[in-house]
Amino acid sequence: MLRKAPVVALVAGLTVIASLAVPAHAGQTTFTPGAAGLGDPYFPLAGNGGYDVGHYDLKLRFDPAGHRLTARTTITATATQNLSHFDLDFSGPAISRVEVNGARAGYRREGQELVVTPARGLPAGSRFTVAVSYAGRPKAVKDDVGHQGWIDTRDGAFVASQPDGARSWFPANDSPADKATFSIQVTAPDDLAVLANGERAADGVTAPGDGYATTRWEMTHPMAPYLAMVAIGRFTVSEGTVAGMPNITAFDPSLAGKAKDLHDMTAKAVQWEAGLFGPYPFSSTGGIADGYGNETALETQGRPVYSGGPTDDLEIVHELAHQWFGDSVGVRNWRDIWLNEGFATYAEWLYQEQHGGPSARQIFDRYSARSGGFWKLRTGDPGRRGMFDENAVYVRGAMTLHALREKVGDPVFFRLIRTWTQEHRYGLVTTADFVGLAERLSGRDLGAFFDAWLYRTGKPQA
Repeated sequence: MLRKAPVVALVAGLTVIASLAVPAHAGQTTFTPGAAGLGDPYFPLAGNGGYDVGHYDLKLRFDPAGHRLTARTTITATATQNLSHFDLDFSGPAISRVEVNGARAGYRREGQELVVTPARGLPAGSRFTVAVSYAGRPKAVKDDVGHQGWIDTRDGAFVASQPDGARSWFPANDSPADKATFSIQVTAPDDLAVLANGERAADGVTAPGDGYATTRWEMTHPMAPYLAMVAIGRFTVSEGTVAGMPNITAFDPSLAGKAKDLHDMTAKAVQWEAGLFGPYPFSSTGGIADGYGNETALETQGRPVYSGGPTDDLEIVHELAHQWFGDSVGVRNWRDIWLNEGFATYAEWLYQEQHGGPSARQIFDRYSARSGGFWKLRTGDPGRRGMFDENAVYVRGAMTLHALREKVGDPVFFRLIRTWTQEHRYGLVTTADFVGLAERLSGRDLGAFFDAWLYRTGKPQA
C-alpha cells in the first residue's frame, strides 16, 4: 500500500461447511470456544482461534439502487481444536441465516465479532463449512488507521481493505496470518464490468436474462483476506499478456488522463521486477483505476487498485513490487509491516536508479539529511497509529535495505532478495526471519545493525 488504505463494508450471506467425524467416545470429549482474536499486537481482535481457513466462496449480487449487496459467503475450514463455538470477523450488513455443515447454527454479533454456535461440537482435525447469508449496503471501516473496505463509486464499487477492512463486506478470519484460496462470483447489471482477483472461471460470464450478468473469478494461490478485491463499474478494459500470463487492466473513463498508460506500464514493471526479485508469484497480473483519489492505492493480490488513478509510474512499480513483498511473502502480524512497505519503496528507488533517475544512494542521502520528527518512530515497531507512517515505515524501511546493501555488498544483497522471495513463497514471515537469512547469506552478525535501524529512534550512526 502506498498510503493509508480504505475500509470495506458489505451485505450478504456467509457460509462455512464442515465434514464432521464424531470420535468413538464423543461423550468424553471436551469442546471449548475458539479465541476471539489471534493476538496481533496492533489488532488483537483480528482473526480468530480454533480453526484454519482453506477456501472462501463468495456469491454476491450488487444492485446499484441503494448500492445494495445480497450475499452468501461459504468458508471451508479445518478445526485446530475441539470447538464448541467460534468467531468470524464481520461488521457488514444484517445476517439472515448461518449454517454449519449444512445445518442451521446459532449466532450472535458482538462488535466486529460474529460468534457462531454449531448444533454439534467440531472435533479437532475435522474439515467443516460455515455459510453466512446477509444483505444490505456495506459500509467501509473507519478507525484510527484510516478508511478501508467496501468503497462506493458513482456507478458501482471497489474494495481496498488493508489492514482489517475485509470484515466490512464478507465474514472472514481477517488476519494476514490465515491465507486461503478464493472464488468470487458477482451478479451485477449487464452494462457494468466486474473484476476481481485471479482469473475468470472457465464458464466466464453468464446472463440469466433479467438484465444482470454473473461473473466468477478464482484466486488459486493463498491470499490474506485484506487482499481480496472486487471492482464493479463502467470501465475501459484492456487484456493482453506479459511473460506468458494474462495482464488485465481497467480504468474508469473519467480517469483516462491518469490511467491511459496503466496497461503498458504494468507489463513493463512486472518484467523488470521479475528480473530482480525472481519469477512473478501469481498466474495473472493487472491493475484497476477507480474512485476519486481520496483513498489509497493497494496491492490487492494479482491486480492492484489505484483510487483516483495511479499518481505516476513509480506508484505502479510500488504496488506491483508488493506482489512479491506482502502478497506472496506475507507478514505474520502487522508490527512487521516494514517488510512490505520498505521493500516496495526500495523497488521505486531501484527502478529510478536503473532508468536514468537518481541512484538509490542519492535518494538515501537526501532522506538521511533530515532531522527531528523524521526519526521519532521505530521502523520495526511503529505502533498501530504509526503503521502507515510514510517516514518511519516506507522511507526508513527502504533506507534500512539500502544500508544493508552497502554493508553486505551488491552480490549478497541481490541474492538475499531473490532467496527471500523463493524460500518464503506463499508463506508467512517475521523480521527475525529476514535477519536470520541476511546473516546466513552474508556470514556476518547483523544484530546490532538491525537493532539500530529498526528498533531505536534517532538517526543510526554510520
